[in-house]
Amino acid sequence: MTTLIRGHELKQLTAPILDVTAANGVTYAYRRFGATDTGKPPLLLLQHFRGNLDNWDPILVDTLAAGREVILLDNTGVGLSSGQVPVTVTQMARDAISFLDALDVEQVDLLGFSLGGMVAQEVALLRPRAVRRIVLAGTGPRGGRQMHGWTLDIERAANRADGGLDELLHIFFGITETSRTLGMEYVQRVFSRTENPDKPNGPEVARAQYDAIVEWGIPDLGRLARLAGITQPTLVAAGDDDPMIPTVNSQLLADHLPNARLRIFSDAGHGFLFQYPRQFAALVQEFLNGPAH
Repeated sequence: MTTLIRGHELKQLTAPILDVTAANGVTYAYRRFGATDTGKPPLLLLQHFRGNLDNWDPILVDTLAAGREVILLDNTGVGLSSGQVPVTVTQMARDAISFLDALDVEQVDLLGFSLGGMVAQEVALLRPRAVRRIVLAGTGPRGGRQMHGWTLDIERAANRADGGLDELLHIFFGITETSRTLGMEYVQRVFSRTENPDKPNGPEVARAQYDAIVEWGIPDLGRLARLAGITQPTLVAAGDDDPMIPTVNSQLLADHLPNARLRIFSDAGHGFLFQYPRQFAALVQEFLNGPAH
């Protein structure tokens, strides 16, 4: 298992964890690296349920960082960040905004995966001028379809305190041999860090985050009208068979966001961006570097 890309060591596996204390009293853990002086705003990555800084795919992050600065965030109460995890997505978004204020970052692009994609939508609604472009991966709109809690097998696997490889593969990857094989390659990459690890998230993080996800998913298609407020160019992407956040919700986002494009990855589940990290990174780069309309 190599930890090199284009002959270089992956920065996502070696970058130190930094911290900053915001006006809300929370000390946020984060990583920040990549190409500076590009004239592009940083790309803020917002993580999935129970995920921390270490769970981002190193190939995905390093490929993106080759063309711009990336910022990976442990939001309030997650990983090595202080505080208690909020039980609403809206408060998570307000906390992410407090983090950006603490860094004196006035504008970002956003990449939100799963729960992070819900938070990204709220950040764009609450602080619209701070967001230039948005990538929503494996996520759904508030009040969407089949999002009011997960199916029993997914809920058990995702919330299991001692969950391991089997649970991760079940949640993130498809049942085909191809998907599972690529899933195993992701596992080898993401767990190859040997220095500066983040703190794993325990059951208390899972409980609060799941409460927030369930509330977000209370059926209410009238909430889709809120998406009209997100006018930034938006890339929506998903796997074609996502058991965690059904793929229909990506279609709903694309249909109701004023300036969106949709990409569905075949033979892929919730973790499509880790199954196809190079392809997804190329798609994101093309989108972030493209014309405004």
